[in-house]
Amino acid sequence: MSLIDPEKAFHARSLKNLLLLVLFIALARPSLHAQELWVYSQTNLLVPQEVERIEALMRRAKQAGYTHMLIADSKFSRLSQLDQRYFNHVERIKKLAAELPMKLVPAVCSVGYSNDILSLNPNLAEGLPVREALYEVRSGVAHHVPETGAATSKNALPPLREKRQWGFIDEALVPDGEALRSVRPHSGNVRISKKIELTPFRQYHVSVEIQTDDLDVPVEIKLLTMDGSNLNYTNLGVQATQDWKEHHITFNSLGNQQANLYIGAWGLNRGGLSIRNPTLHECGAVNLVRRPTAPIEVVWEGPDGRRTALSEGVDFERWSDPKLGTVPYDGEYDVWHEAPSIKLLRKLPDASRLRVSYYHAHIVYDGQVCGAANDKDFQQLLDQQIDAMTRLFPDADFMMSHDEYRVMGWTQSNIDRLAPEASPAEVLSHNVKHCSEQLFGKAPSSKIAVWSDMFDPYHNAVDKYYLVKGSLRGANAPESVRVVNWNFDKRQKSLKHFSQKGHSQILAGYYDGPPEQINQWLDTVLQEQIPGAQGVMYTTWRRNYSDLEKFAKAVQSHRWYSEPR
Repeated sequence: MSLIDPEKAFHARSLKNLLLLVLFIALARPSLHAQELWVYSQTNLLVPQEVERIEALMRRAKQAGYTHMLIADSKFSRLSQLDQRYFNHVERIKKLAAELPMKLVPAVCSVGYSNDILSLNPNLAEGLPVREALYEVRSGVAHHVPETGAATSKNALPPLREKRQWGFIDEALVPDGEALRSVRPHSGNVRISKKIELTPFRQYHVSVEIQTDDLDVPVEIKLLTMDGSNLNYTNLGVQATQDWKEHHITFNSLGNQQANLYIGAWGLNRGGLSIRNPTLHECGAVNLVRRPTAPIEVVWEGPDGRRTALSEGVDFERWSDPKLGTVPYDGEYDVWHEAPSIKLLRKLPDASRLRVSYYHAHIVYDGQVCGAANDKDFQQLLDQQIDAMTRLFPDADFMMSHDEYRVMGWTQSNIDRLAPEASPAEVLSHNVKHCSEQLFGKAPSSKIAVWSDMFDPYHNAVDKYYLVKGSLRGANAPESVRVVNWNFDKRQKSLKHFSQKGHSQILAGYYDGPPEQINQWLDTVLQEQIPGAQGVMYTTWRRNYSDLEKFAKAVQSHRWYSEPR
């Protein structure tokens, strides 16, 4: 008689088989850490203290479970100008990354925020066109003059005390000598406004003196066209509390004959604002851009009415703006300074009239200038950076910085296989394809990523975007490029869009917000069954790493993190 109960033996074998099956599935499943956790950091590796900060951040991030470190350093655009100290610091970061281990992801190809790479050639900024501006000759030098004369310009602003000559002055602003001063209670908006007449495709200058006291919102100058478009995106840089200081912007009228000028603050809840001496006038070629794809034209209107084209180097000296992209240092563009005059080589009588056409850069917000991605020389700068960076970081992945590209499409292309009048979408698609091919060619084992916004029809790949001439709709990155998606508000549509295009995605889920917000991203990925979400990124623009561990724990406790891929 057997001592083993057949029924119990059957159950034992079944349990054993079940355990073997579970073990097989566990071994076949990718590691929990196959899902990538990135952390973003802007730095300057030339500074020893910054190297120490990055090293400490990498160790801390690794301890919390992060796998990738995305590093953005302006010096990546000008490695040839750096001494051995910088490269010694880079080697420290690379050595630590190998020891931890942690994957480095350097940022390259500054196409939207191009200042760093433009420090090598500031004339490769995208330019806005000025057509047939009036210059007059005095003692062999041609100076810009407003079309109707400086003193009687139809755009001159009336004194603030002449309230009837303004479109409106918000009730919270009351006269205080030659100024207007805000008084409580605030109406929310504290502004002055006037409709102004413009000559199409001319450059204008607005200045105003501002005094503030504990102001809780920025002071702005807006030029809104009749269709609601804004002609100015330059921040004034007004401090929350400051004594009287003059602030400046320039703007291009583009195709507009009228606009509404606004100066003031929107949604004011706290503090005081005073305004005085607002001025507006057509100006000369501040931040003049010079390159073959941004040509100039100088025409002399003779006394007999004949128009004669003048030649640079023959009839006048080379014309340039010595302050373009150099103030206060290379790569930075000064908003307002004296416009360069034209020094004649040909003798012309005083009061001779010249018609001058040119292109000028526009500064977006706090200094952003966009490069001309349709210019072969700008593309060559990107190629040189890619070559240098792939040699410096042979084991890294790379992040292309094509994002928030706010000024483009005004100059012609001189790139082979790209039509001279290519649309912004075509220019952007060509550039990101070219850059990714260069990266894959130099670093075939690397993974290449790009920010999502400029290729997202639910974000910035739209018909009207800032000062872009034409549509960005339809801009595409190659399928082989991973997309770092930061479109939280429309994440469902955005995630689906890139998934259907075949892109893998990294979710930029923090953005200086609550760390738990990443759960909403990951919930959407699972609920919509979106494939290809390979990782998440702790993305801070304020160097705020206080939630680094909380963010990682929120991700690691989410079902997405432990599900097999």
